[in-house]
Amino acid sequence: MAADVTLLVLTAASIGFLHTVLGPDHYLPFVALAKARAWSARRTACITGLCSGAHVMSSVLIGAIGIAAGAALERVLHIEDFRGHVAPWLLLGFGLAYAAWGIRRALRGESHSHEHFHADGTRHSHDHDHRLAPHLHPHTVERPLRRPTPDQSAFTIERIAPAASKPLPSITPWALFIVFAFGPCESLIPLLMYPAAEANWLAVAAVCVAFGLATLATMLAIVLLLRRGLEAFDWSGLERWTHAIAGGAIAICAAAILALGHTHAHAADAEHGHDHGHEHSHSHDGAKEHTH
Repeated sequence: MAADVTLLVLTAASIGFLHTVLGPDHYLPFVALAKARAWSARRTACITGLCSGAHVMSSVLIGAIGIAAGAALERVLHIEDFRGHVAPWLLLGFGLAYAAWGIRRALRGESHSHEHFHADGTRHSHDHDHRLAPHLHPHTVERPLRRPTPDQSAFTIERIAPAASKPLPSITPWALFIVFAFGPCESLIPLLMYPAAEANWLAVAAVCVAFGLATLATMLAIVLLLRRGLEAFDWSGLERWTHAIAGGAIAICAAAILALGHTHAHAADAEHGHDHGHEHSHSHDGAKEHTH
């Protein structure tokens, strides 16, 4: 029994690793949004971890409900299959909406210049954009000193900068959280049902932990490595379009998953039709032999 549990745990960890690596939707959205929204490594890791936990725990919850209700494996897999069809559409909608918002933001945020005159007679101009990011205008002003020291003049030059406005809270992480909470882990369900059929709840818990930790560790490693890799590129000419690019990348990823899923389903239907025709041919031949 112990050997079976060990094998199940190792299988769960391996499948958790492979299903994450082979699914770019598990890491590409986080990498794209981390770059577009200038998330720190810590914030990126936190958001990735929360979405990973939601992704795994939703399937664990459905599996637990199925086990408690005594549902057959096929019925639970049918629910996961339905979620698997809906989740890519949610991701596609999110990507398209974010890309449209990014394009609108970039087009409306045309840069313009300001010219400033300072108290010391110097002047300068700079370009900036009010919509894409907060900015500061530091200025030099002369202020009288109450008690100047011998080495100071009666006036001193101070650099004054207005406080940056506090950005509004973003709903992007929560939208991503909902999409991943709806995403299924179809490969986890059979691994749960096998020990549950023997009422080995310790093995069920071990499988959940192994699969979840493998998924989480793989997502974090890939996301943080790719995020670090993007920092090596010069994005100065594309800064205005990073949100649009991020949304487009997410939408393309979701569309590719939908296309691959449609191709796989079509191939499975064709194979099922071929097997059905083969069985029908065998039954027809058997009927002819019986007649003879």
